[in-house]
Amino acid sequence: MTNRAAKPPPDELPEFEHLLAELPDGYMEGRFQGRPWGVTVKRSADGKRIWLYGEELGGTDVVSFNLYVLAGARLALKPCEMSSSKVVDFVLGFRPATMSPTV
Repeated sequence: MTNRAAKPPPDELPEFEHLLAELPDGYMEGRFQGRPWGVTVKRSADGKRIWLYGEELGGTDVVSFNLYVLAGARLALKPCEMSSSKVVDFVLGFRPATMSPTV
């Protein structure tokens, strides 16, 4: 039997939410598990949906999900053809590159 809807451990969710909130809208590059990634984050105007798509640069791995804010501040994580744990692990481990000031 396959557990297709595996849920992340509850103790990881507050950190997941915090780190996701810290990511700026738009495209950024960074590292995950020592490899370079390009990530795009978009938020709906009403703040009720966050979309993230990431690609391993020079590789084949991807991560993609929507996070919906429901009534009562409940969240619904909807990964795109991957497990919830992969999505949570990615957000917990992704480190955006430090932006250098433009002179």
